Formats: sequence, C-alpha cells, structure tokens
Amino acid sequence: MAASPVYNDDMAGSELVISSLPLETRFPPFQLRQVGGFWFPEAILPGVAAAHARFEARPSDVFLASFPKSGTTWLKALAFAVVHRADHPPRSPGHPLRHRNPHDCVKFLEEPFAVDGGVLAALPSPRVIATHLPYSLLPGRIAAEGSPGVRIVYICRDPKDALVSTWLFAKKMAAAAAARDGDDGKPPPAPFTVEEAFELFCDGRCMAGPQWRHVAGYWEASRRLLPDKVLFLRYEEMLQDPVGNVRKLAEFMGCAFSGEEEAAGVARDIVELCSIDALKNMEVNKNGTQEYVKNESFFRKGVAGDWSNHMTPAMAERLDKIVEDALQGTGFTFAVAQAQSA
Repeated sequence: MAASPVYNDDMAGSELVISSLPLETRFPPFQLRQVGGFWFPEAILPGVAAAHARFEARPSDVFLASFPKSGTTWLKALAFAVVHRADHPPRSPGHPLRHRNPHDCVKFLEEPFAVDGGVLAALPSPRVIATHLPYSLLPGRIAAEGSPGVRIVYICRDPKDALVSTWLFAKKMAAAAAARDGDDGKPPPAPFTVEEAFELFCDGRCMAGPQWRHVAGYWEASRRLLPDKVLFLRYEEMLQDPVGNVRKLAEFMGCAFSGEEEAAGVARDIVELCSIDALKNMEVNKNGTQEYVKNESFFRKGVAGDWSNHMTPAMAERLDKIVEDALQGTGFTFAVAQAQSA
C-alpha cells in the first residue's frame, strides 16, 4: 500500500506513515493498523487523516459514536428519525428508512471521501454523523471542551455481546470479500473461530479495540464535560425502555417532543419504525448492499445476552476479569449491562 499520512493529536500535528504503523492481519477481513493505542482497518486511515486535517464542525452537529457492533445501526436509525420527523413523519410510507439502509442515511466521519469528497459538507444542518473513533482520536474541532454546540451521543454494549456480534459480522464480511474476489486464484479464507476472535478481542486487537478503553474514554468525557456535550447510553437499557431513551435522545439533540407529539405517540412510532424486526423486513435491507457487505448483515437478533450461545462460562469469566481490571479507577462498570442481560 502506498504510504499515506495519518494525523494523531497526541503527536502535536506530526505525521505518521500508515505502512509504518503496527500491523494485525489475524482479524478478517481487514488489515488493522494501530493508531493512538487503537486498531483500525488500514483502508479508513486516510479518511481519519482527512477528518483531522479538514473537517469543519458546525454548532448544530450531532455525532453518534460507538464501538462497532454495539447498537450503531439502531442508534443511526433512531437519531435520523428523531431529527427529521418534521419532514418525514415516522408513519409516512415514503420515510427514507423504509427505502434506505440506516448507514446510507447517516454517514461515518471516517469513511473514504466523506470529508475530502464533500459528502458531509453537502449535508444540510443539523447534520447527524457517525463515528467509530475513540474519544481520544476525535478531531479537536469535535472533542474540544470549548467547541460550541457540537453534541456527541455514545452507545455502549456489554463486551461479550460486542465480541460475538463483531465475530459473526467479520465472518460475513470475509465471506462477502471472498465472493467478490471470485476465481482470482486466491485460496478460500480459513475458518475464523470464536476462540480465535476471543483471543484477539482479549488482547484489544480488533476493529476500534480495545473495546473497554473505547467505552471508558466516552464515559469519562460524559462525566467531565457539561451534560449537554456527551450523552452516554447503554444498549441494554435502551432495549428495556426504548421510548424513554428516544425521548432522552430527542431532548439531548435539541428537538424534544412537544406535548402534541407526545399525545400523538410520535416517540412510540419512531421506536416501531426503527425496531430491528421492522428494519430487517424492509425490502432495502433484505436485498440491498453496502460496498462491502449485504444490508441484511447489519440485522441479527438485537438482544442482550446472546454471548452465552457462543462463549463458554470460562471465556466469559476471563473477559469479565480483563475488563474489570482495565476499568479500575474509571468509575465505570458493565455490571449494569450484565445484570440486565442475565
């Protein structure tokens, strides 16, 4: 791969050459590179560099941040439906979420060409933009404590469920990549077992990993900054009370539901529109595709505690201990999520 610069705020504006960064090749289908203590697909690093160098934040921007496979697709759908409900009532047959995948409605900051290609600049305000970047690697225009108006919504998930969902999604992406390559002479990809994914996850060697450091960074920001800057959500709590959390989301984003909307059940309509059963049965999500995987791959079970169907109790205990030790002193615990998924 040609040498490309990637910027790291921790390095005070110096450049890194992507090919010189630590490399991990065992978590398919991407080659991962380590930047600022986190692992990311090599292919998105030029987009990260562009975001740091040229992204212009607006005071009305809302960023949806998450570790991969932690409720990202659901949060995108909910936030998009909340922000655009005046133009697109949730019961409308023509609602964009009935005809487009949530990832087509809310783009990632670090996607190739999102910044340099003008995709984000062309969006009308208020913009809803997603990112898998950890808080420590956000462009300063977003993360700076003094940045006016910009809001960040973070969703976290129990690490065991995040691991299993990441593993299953990685297998789907690897299979899709193999199908695209066709008869190019390459051998078929080797099976990627849950045991292999587990060992890498425990070492933090997965996309955006280590997961617990990713979560802790946003948790600390939500405690340290003004409450109108970072909203910290738990996937498990959202499953238990989706309507209440949609109300919280709307208020945080500056577009709380009016009394008239509450009486009409608009929040509940948004939850129903964005439910996993509704989204997975949309034609676009049954047959559409993203650049690298089928849309249907983004919708699995949408439950808490499915890790127990794939991991042994010993694996769960080991990962829980790793996470517990790593989070010492942060004031954060996944115990709430684990109790709710039991």
